Amino acid sequence: MVDGVETAATAMGDGPVDAVFNAIHQLVPHRAVLRLFQVHAVTEGTDAQAQVSVRLEEDGRIATGQAADTDTLTASATAYVNALNNLFSRKEKSAPEPMAASGF
Repeated sequence: MVDGVETAATAMGDGPVDAVFNAIHQLVPHRAVLRLFQVHAVTEGTDAQAQVSVRLEEDGRIATGQAADTDTLTASATAYVNALNNLFSRKEKSAPEPMAASGF
């Protein structure tokens, strides 16, 4: 879902995680650079949950996202989207407020 609209994309990459990130980039264009991608198993066994951490940087702003799922690709996509949402939120907060009409 992008802005409340169900969307889809197909992309290639150097592996499945890169392809997922490229597909997200197609749907939500941005200039952020991936600075960190970490995967840790938080449980044991064949149904182990993967916890993924993603750090993005754009224009000096750094944002992180995390997610956990038994599917590493799902956890990776969710962490990436969470990092993008955090980055966009930081950009919004630091953007100058529109000037109010001065009446002059």
